[in-house]
Amino acid sequence: MAFRFIKEKNQVNEEVKVPLALTIFGSIFGIGFIPIASGTFGSLVGLGLYLVPKVSEFYYLILLIVLIFFIGVFCAEKMRHRWGEDAPEIVIDEVAGQLFTYLIGSIVFEIFFTFKSFDPEFAFNAKLTFAVVGFLTFRFFDIVKLEPAKYFDKKDSGFGIMMDDIAAGLYAGIFSAVLTHLAWYQLLRKFVF
Repeated sequence: MAFRFIKEKNQVNEEVKVPLALTIFGSIFGIGFIPIASGTFGSLVGLGLYLVPKVSEFYYLILLIVLIFFIGVFCAEKMRHRWGEDAPEIVIDEVAGQLFTYLIGSIVFEIFFTFKSFDPEFAFNAKLTFAVVGFLTFRFFDIVKLEPAKYFDKKDSGFGIMMDDIAAGLYAGIFSAVLTHLAWYQLLRKFVF
């Protein structure tokens, strides 16, 4: 299992021209060009989107993920020819994977932990706790690349670039729901908030 804390920059193929709009969306408005931890910054965009009112509601979240995923496949497919496979410049996959983490986590909460039992006065604190735990677990699983993320990571396509983060989001969503449940009910709710 290989750990990749910092992605190495690929050699840029100057001959390949990528339309500006695709570069803007694929790099999430230039975040992918941050020299260190561009994927982490991309995930922070996903965290920020999740905290926007209404976005975390089930149907809005699904719609946003599907939209970002399909745009991401198209952008990543074009961008990979210039910047290489799963290049750090492509961060739209991290946004999709981070949001998918929250979707899966929300489903796990709904089925196993009765998410609705959070007190209304603590609702934002619970959501923030879940968002931060989901962010940390997603970054872990995105770096570790368990199967099937490793399988998709080796595919030479925009679809593979997007799917490896969706696979990481699946694991992260399950773990973040369990960890948030334990953290919220066993520690934070009693001692911090």
